[in-house]
Amino acid sequence: MDGPIIEVKNLSKKFGTFEAVKDVSFTVNKGDVFGFLGPNGAGKSTTIRCMLSLIAPNSGTIAIFGKNLANHRSQILNNIGCIIEKPDFYRYLSAEKNLEIFARISGRDSSKKEIQEMLEFVGLDGRGKDKVKGFSHGMKQRLGIAQTLLHKPDLIILDEPTTGLDPQGIIEVRNLILRLKTEQQKTVLLSSHQLSEIEIIANRMVIINKGKSMIEGSVDALVNEQDLLLQINVSDYQNAMQAIELEFPALQVKHLHGSMIEMAVEKEMVAKMNYFLVNKGFSIHSLEPKRKLEDFFMKIIQE
Repeated sequence: MDGPIIEVKNLSKKFGTFEAVKDVSFTVNKGDVFGFLGPNGAGKSTTIRCMLSLIAPNSGTIAIFGKNLANHRSQILNNIGCIIEKPDFYRYLSAEKNLEIFARISGRDSSKKEIQEMLEFVGLDGRGKDKVKGFSHGMKQRLGIAQTLLHKPDLIILDEPTTGLDPQGIIEVRNLILRLKTEQQKTVLLSSHQLSEIEIIANRMVIINKGKSMIEGSVDALVNEQDLLLQINVSDYQNAMQAIELEFPALQVKHLHGSMIEMAVEKEMVAKMNYFLVNKGFSIHSLEPKRKLEDFFMKIIQE
């Protein structure tokens, strides 16, 4: 289809007098891995539940695949795969049997070959006959992603898929999400607190806070608009800080630890700062410019 896959406009949802979502709007395009970011209590899960028609919003509109969710609920949901919080399985049945059951529930009988191919895709080949009760949390998450793919949806919605995973499990789920886009041409909406993961795998994002959309756009463009945090390990750091403050009075320089100092600068200042300190006779042990999604996220939330 042409046009956006998801369009959420001015969404609001109240629970009694509590307004969980006040004014959320964002657009997800075909082929996006879209990061849905916000602190705890921002309204992410409530918004996703509205998008899946699990709860009804008080106002606003949701269009998915170019159709209004209120008028085309069944048609839209048949083309969505999702994991909300964590996938649940029949623990004493095998991975294959679980997928067979969920395929029937979704209205599509998948062949044994298709189920085997799905297990291979999520990295569980050879474990299809094993009971799910023996699976690690990471394996269950990957099996959950296999479950979302059974009916061949075009849109995948994942709510905090890496919560509780160890570093290896996070890497496995991250690589799997990237493969959903590159190998299966899926559009993915990814709600996550793992901001570093969003920076690696998402191409677009929205940040919401206190039930409102704060900012939306390309991950690279939004992050690159921000000043760099330049960390310098420099000899005689106290005199180095004084020299910087005299030469560049607009910069705010702070001491981190040891001989490490930090300042927010524009990209063009990195080489200039290095040249300045070396010419003043200071030894530079390390110089590291940082521009991370975590910094940008905290700046938006604090503002």
